[in-house]
Amino acid sequence: MLKPENNPTCKKIAFFSDEFLLQGILHLPAADRPPVVIGSHGLFSSSSSPKQVALAQKCIENGIAFFRFDHRGCGQSQGDFKKVTSLESRCVDLISAVKTIRSRTDTGDRLGLFGSSMGGAVCIYAANLLDVKALVTVAAPVRSSSVVEALNKSKNPDSLLQPFDLKYLRSDISDKLAGLHHILIFHGQADHVVPPSNAQEIYSKAAWPKKLIMQKDGDHPMSKKEHQENFVKEAVNWYKTCFEES
Repeated sequence: MLKPENNPTCKKIAFFSDEFLLQGILHLPAADRPPVVIGSHGLFSSSSSPKQVALAQKCIENGIAFFRFDHRGCGQSQGDFKKVTSLESRCVDLISAVKTIRSRTDTGDRLGLFGSSMGGAVCIYAANLLDVKALVTVAAPVRSSSVVEALNKSKNPDSLLQPFDLKYLRSDISDKLAGLHHILIFHGQADHVVPPSNAQEIYSKAAWPKKLIMQKDGDHPMSKKEHQENFVKEAVNWYKTCFEES
């Protein structure tokens, strides 16, 4: 894993989102004011998720900076997870992260976003408020109701949604999809947490350029190595192409 303690390309960054102090790591390539991708992790995840770490590594190898941070109530950031977690609050966190990175002199103006699961919904929502040149999502839910329904039908008696704020259970980003562009969408065909129909809806409503990659037998956490490798390769190529066009 890339860590600031043993890698000169990493910088620890702390910033405020509302009254919460959030923690993140900025990965910098050997380039002058490079484009930057900012990641939003999943509901119960953190900035240390394997997908984000692998994507950050490949980005800096290709001249793209990457900023991964812990949303409020997660990882090393402040906040009580059960009390502060909602789609709206995470959108505020992401926008605060973007403002923080854009205020720096070691990153450029071209911005990309990456979001996994709930983080994908957060990025889609926030993309309408930001000048985003490229967007990559993995297993993003359009409506939280579809996630609740899928989990209630699962064989797991302990619903993953029990601990978190009811405000998220009422989230719906369907009205944000038409404003999307330059979006690459990943989804596992065997995702039993966020139904694959969510990816189809995002793709059908987004504007060009757009691309949908459905991973055969892919699950929600993208646990298969070949899926992870394909994801990193395709995502970095998407960012490079979109940044070069801008």
